[in-house]
Amino acid sequence: MAEDTPQTRAQIAPTAPPTPPAPLVAPQQFSLDVLLEKYAKGDEQSADDVFKRVARGVAEAEPPALRESVEALFVDNLRHGALGAGRIMSAAGTGIAATLINCFVQPVGDAIQGVDEEGLPGIYVALLQAAETMRRGGGVGYNFSAIRPKGARVHTTSSSASGPCSYMDVFDASCRTVESAGSRRGAQMAVLDCNHPDLLEFIEAKHSKGRWNNFNVSVGVTDEFMRAVEEDQPWQLVHRAEPSPAQRAADDVRQREDGLWVYSERPAREIWDRIMRSTYDVAEPGIVFISRMNEDNNLRAVETIRATNPCGEQPLPAYGCCNLGPLNLTRFVIDPFAQIKGRKPSFDWDGLAKRTRTQVRFLDNVLDVTLWPLPQQYEESRAKRRIGVGFTGLGDTLVMLGLRYNSQEGRDFAVGIAQLMRDEAYRASVELARERGAFPLFDAARYLETGTFASRLPEDIKQAIRRDGIRNSHLLSIAPTGTVSLAFADNASNGIEPAFSWTYTRMKVMADGSRESFDVEDYAYRLYRELGGDVNRLPDYFVSALEMSARDHLDMMAAVQPYVDTSISKTVNVPADYPFEAFESLYLDAWKNGLKGLATYRPNETLGAVLSVSPPQADDTLTESDLDPLRIAIDHRPKGELPAIIEKVEYLTQAGKKSLYVAVSFIEVTGRLGGEDVTIERPIEFFIPTGQRDESQQWITATMRSLSLAARGGFVARNLQDMRKVSWDRGQVRLGEVQRLDGHRTPRWHDSEVAALAFAIQQILHRRGFLDAEGNQVPSRMLARLPRGHMRAETALPADFGIRPHPVETDADALVLTQPGGAQGLHTMLGRKCGSCGANAVIRKDGCDFCTACGEVGACG
Repeated sequence: MAEDTPQTRAQIAPTAPPTPPAPLVAPQQFSLDVLLEKYAKGDEQSADDVFKRVARGVAEAEPPALRESVEALFVDNLRHGALGAGRIMSAAGTGIAATLINCFVQPVGDAIQGVDEEGLPGIYVALLQAAETMRRGGGVGYNFSAIRPKGARVHTTSSSASGPCSYMDVFDASCRTVESAGSRRGAQMAVLDCNHPDLLEFIEAKHSKGRWNNFNVSVGVTDEFMRAVEEDQPWQLVHRAEPSPAQRAADDVRQREDGLWVYSERPAREIWDRIMRSTYDVAEPGIVFISRMNEDNNLRAVETIRATNPCGEQPLPAYGCCNLGPLNLTRFVIDPFAQIKGRKPSFDWDGLAKRTRTQVRFLDNVLDVTLWPLPQQYEESRAKRRIGVGFTGLGDTLVMLGLRYNSQEGRDFAVGIAQLMRDEAYRASVELARERGAFPLFDAARYLETGTFASRLPEDIKQAIRRDGIRNSHLLSIAPTGTVSLAFADNASNGIEPAFSWTYTRMKVMADGSRESFDVEDYAYRLYRELGGDVNRLPDYFVSALEMSARDHLDMMAAVQPYVDTSISKTVNVPADYPFEAFESLYLDAWKNGLKGLATYRPNETLGAVLSVSPPQADDTLTESDLDPLRIAIDHRPKGELPAIIEKVEYLTQAGKKSLYVAVSFIEVTGRLGGEDVTIERPIEFFIPTGQRDESQQWITATMRSLSLAARGGFVARNLQDMRKVSWDRGQVRLGEVQRLDGHRTPRWHDSEVAALAFAIQQILHRRGFLDAEGNQVPSRMLARLPRGHMRAETALPADFGIRPHPVETDADALVLTQPGGAQGLHTMLGRKCGSCGANAVIRKDGCDFCTACGEVGACG
């Protein structure tokens, strides 16, 4: 807490009354909608209302005598371009029991419970910690490399380990289940070291659609590995855990002098190629250059970096946090687009310096007013006091100044920004140290030793650090600003990125879970038009992300990174036809240029995009709104016959084997996407003819009617997923099979007939291409590519279909506890629900979770 002295009061007093400056252009409606939906609380109706609440909440860290003046200082800073990260803007000053910290890194050890031999928390301890963190609003990054590889020996149970990828499935499911504070879904980053024996499985895990949807994944790459790639040397995949006897007998496994077990050895280039091919195809895994992160770390003497936060801009130790706050650079452009009137715009360097210094105090206060989900996070923050001052709107700022993003002049300007912010942030932190004290683990000699980021600071700043200490161990981070830029900067370009496009369509998740598209304009583009510029003939300095080369993106990162003490989150856009060899060289060049990580995006049918480009329109041109044919509501069933498919569904209940016929009718629907007509075939009616079941089964009619209404409304996929969750008290229903990773096929169990029938219909629609294998909706653009009539291929109706009762078949031997479909004839026993086959048959056997229906072995310990 700050000391209340006359000198302190003079330092923090605003230089002028904090009145809101008039905007250069009124914000667009979509930005206002995002502001009100995601950030406004209670009666708040404007950005200024949010600023006042946030400033008041963060100023609570000050002594009572200083709070009013500091609050005014923070309000003034926010009105002139300063911002907090999303959690700060959403929760500060609300009294909500949520953290103001966006993300954390948490350790995971090689044990089920307690701590492992290295002192790391066991897997389920880490899972519980992560759930609590996400519940309070924070994203989480992990390194899963401590977990022993698949097949390694588990001494306590004389069994084999399932490997880190299987446990990532558990963390992914937990993240999907836990909705964090403020209706914000948790975000996660998974890192696996480049020498882990399960690396190849990790690299390609996300090729299975639907797996790890709540994770970004990255490989932790060392300089040693990269040199092995360059020199075409072999690379050993190793772990300290002992392989199982079966592995040792089958493979060339051996133990090195350092105690690590070599599970396999492959050419480094082969591994690198697998990483690059996956990244080229599905944009993951990303790469984090772990060696560079640790060498450059101001605290490398007291901590080791193993992972990053979910977006990669913050390499963090165990329980480290990213406390972020960008400055909107567009607010410091003086006389933007003055070229239109024959003048030259300029930049307010003194204003940026002033706002940067205040931002350091603001973020340091956040550490003292936030709720900490875990005591370990609190202790870590207190010991080091990491913060991350950054910027957003760089791309738009360059445009407003008439500078091309992909020019040397543009890069030089960005370097000037980064260097000024570095110097002012470190000077401000030294001043805070004089006022409040240095961070507890500060040691000048180790902090400034050759090679750390701080060792490259100007000499006067280093002398001040030696004399007075420094309040914060790290001060700078360039993060993606996402909805913060949308809501508070009127869609200024995001973080360090250039504008994606001057006008585009953005997908938005609506309250009912559906997605709708909205036209959005870039801030600089809108401002240029309002000031009299001709948007139909944009000057050449209007260069967007899609109009420059991948190398241009990389060059901007390389130029700025030396002035950022943590890292930069940036996506290098790569065109779909970009050659693989050139793509691969981007990552090699990133390593050689000292970057700490790299993420690329190459559009393809698998990935899709949140943003899609729509061409700029002149003011007097009307555009026809896009209308996704999947979202068009159909008021009623058309008269006459509809093409249909009919399939027989057979399943087992406690009463025996049952069967019925299901009919699905389709209709062609035409909408517009990207200004073009798109026609797809949609299911419109689901029907199970009468006479197949007795009159007591009214749920069939109700279920089919409900499903048909959902189909007409355009949300049949979501309705089927909800039906899959229906349970009853008559025992489980068996329908379909599950194929485990070892290739073994086991029965699939459902909690009711409704759930089983929903699964059967999902499979019908999947075989026709309408849903994917997990029951998710296939996008309209992909449906439109299917051959016409593909989904409604006729199936011959049986003669008795819908005419006379279909006898219920029973098979008394089909569902006894020793059914043939069980795990190797094992006795099926009641227990917890199995995550593999769905049966309520998981018991504890030999110290492990064991499914008596399918034989799946789960957590042990």
